[in-house]
Amino acid sequence: MARDLRKIKVGTPKLVEKYARLWPREIFDYVTSKPGKRLEYLAKSLPVLRQPGVYVLYRDDVPYYVGKASNWLWHRLHVHARKPGGRCNNFWNHFSVFVIHDPGQRDAVESILIAAFPTANSAKPKIDREPMPKVAIEMWRQRRDVQLDSTRAKHADEEVEKDDEEE
Repeated sequence: MARDLRKIKVGTPKLVEKYARLWPREIFDYVTSKPGKRLEYLAKSLPVLRQPGVYVLYRDDVPYYVGKASNWLWHRLHVHARKPGGRCNNFWNHFSVFVIHDPGQRDAVESILIAAFPTANSAKPKIDREPMPKVAIEMWRQRRDVQLDSTRAKHADEEVEKDDEEE
């Protein structure tokens, strides 16, 4: 492992510079106040959200939506959190962010996450999708049919037992 780290060139930018995982949505509602300063949303004051990157909105711990922000992550997330009637407004309660300054890398990470998670995104990943091979589809169907037959047999046995008890 240490040997692999030495192969990385000094000064090579990281793909993801920072991240925050499963933070509560409520930070977009909470307002901070300091004497002599105007009121400000807590989220706007957090350095990690004042950078560009990719974000994931979660409903509980299930990914709901994936997006990206070219400027501040705070702004995009604030729109999702505070815009009444917005497409995502009522459907998420946590978020994760990944700080990525390089626009090309940001697009790539967003595409990977959209492809990886079944989300409400209407955007399609900018990655070619490989269809499942026919042999794998057949294997899946056979396995599912065996499971269904097993479930049906179990229910039939339970019905017989129930009839025997009633007699």
